[in-house]
Amino acid sequence: MVPVRIYLYYVGKIRDRRAHALAEDYLRRASRWAPCTMAELRPQRADPWLRHPQAAKIVLDAGGAALSSADFAARVARAEREARDLVFLLGGADGLPETWRRPDAERLSLSPMTLPHELARVVLAEQIYRALASLRGHPYPR
Repeated sequence: MVPVRIYLYYVGKIRDRRAHALAEDYLRRASRWAPCTMAELRPQRADPWLRHPQAAKIVLDAGGAALSSADFAARVARAEREARDLVFLLGGADGLPETWRRPDAERLSLSPMTLPHELARVVLAEQIYRALASLRGHPYPR
């Protein structure tokens, strides 16, 4: 099985360095099973659809599907079976740019509550780590 590459892109500057470091730590741990990258994207300079044309795009949106951790892990497993990279897109204070809201993107909600964007990155990074650990039989997800 080809390891899926996971990209977590966000809009907006880092305001809370501690939260950012925590998200980086989860992705560093997850990288033992799949290459993971987290980076800021500026909508006027980069288009994730052009940058990753074959990847599955998952847009974080309050109106998106609410998945359990097991369902999220199943989604990661599906990407691995299909040998498709995963691109997660998190908006800034004004949400996601309209050009990134495409019908071919999956929509995922982390919570019905409003989360600070840095905390949303931490939650998503932890779920990525949890999914990969679960799929590899690691005891972390217990």
